[in-house]
Amino acid sequence: MKQVTLIATAAMGLESIVAKEVRDLGYEATVENGKVIFDAPISAIPRCNLWLRTADRVKILVGKFQASTFDELFEQTKALPWESYIDETGQIPVSGKSIKSTLYSVPDCQAIVKKAIVERMKLKYGLINKLEESGALYKTEIALLKDEATLTIDTSGAGLHKRGYRVGQGEAPLKETLAAALVLLTNWKPDQPLIDPFCGSGTILIEAALIGQNIAPGFNREFASEEWSLVKQRHWDAAFGEAEELANYDQPLSITGSDISHQMIETAQANALEAGLGDLIQWKQMQVSDLTIKQKDGYLISNPPYGQRLSDKEEVEKMYHDLGGVMQNHPSWSTYIITAYEQFEKAFGKAATKKRKLFNGFIQTNYYQYFGEKEN
Repeated sequence: MKQVTLIATAAMGLESIVAKEVRDLGYEATVENGKVIFDAPISAIPRCNLWLRTADRVKILVGKFQASTFDELFEQTKALPWESYIDETGQIPVSGKSIKSTLYSVPDCQAIVKKAIVERMKLKYGLINKLEESGALYKTEIALLKDEATLTIDTSGAGLHKRGYRVGQGEAPLKETLAAALVLLTNWKPDQPLIDPFCGSGTILIEAALIGQNIAPGFNREFASEEWSLVKQRHWDAAFGEAEELANYDQPLSITGSDISHQMIETAQANALEAGLGDLIQWKQMQVSDLTIKQKDGYLISNPPYGQRLSDKEEVEKMYHDLGGVMQNHPSWSTYIITAYEQFEKAFGKAATKKRKLFNGFIQTNYYQYFGEKEN
């Protein structure tokens, strides 16, 4: 097997960014709700797991078919070439979901798919007894949507947002994949100053520094498919080698994070250190009204508190107002704020140049974008 069909799963609203990342790696991609689909050589599995900053997972598409009875589900699952992907000793846990489909009982669907895979594997590997399932992990999913069954195997293991650098986090941490997307949705370049005055555990700025130095986000972790015989060790070696070669550790960065909480600043520092970024990011404990900006043409990217508890509303409004006051004096700066607070523009004191709907977990937010004025 030389080619596979891969699915990079994406949070709602981030599909186009994930698709751009996939295309930048050299693969043709089509976009559907919550996923980006592309055909690629086996070597794409390590490369995509290592490089995709905004995707949730990379899965192999094993097959797709219509199924409205358990018989159809069993027979068509069994007809798929599972042995081409899964080793004889592979562990095959099956998870499932069913939306607007005749086969609505997820536990039944999972059991039938599992049985069909096992039957197929026993047949192909000439086994009489049950499968050993003592080897590598092949997390399989049956997803039913309007009677169409999609069967996938997850190549990533832990979700791709788990970069391996998070030592600590705050109450409402931003997923690393969303933080990277917030940076990629701006025109920030590594030679421009960047600040986050509500930096929390530092996720946005750590992701920005990784982007700035072109460091692969998966460099510091392991993936389920590293154990598979389908993906050869040479593919992994080549992907890690490429990542090492493309990293630009000498790129100077001007990145500063501040937060009102001393504890969060310590956490952010520890996370940055764990990410291998040492002293690349400056961290300061202070409130937003004390923010001083000395450079020109910079970027502010932030995920401030949303004030979802009524008791916090006034405090949050004042914070947004103070931030608007500071930024008003720096017209060459671009400001990007993600918040669920509906009255943000009013509190900030200015209408956004552009707004984009994004989901932070299950919270619907707006990404308010204020483009800096370029001097002639």
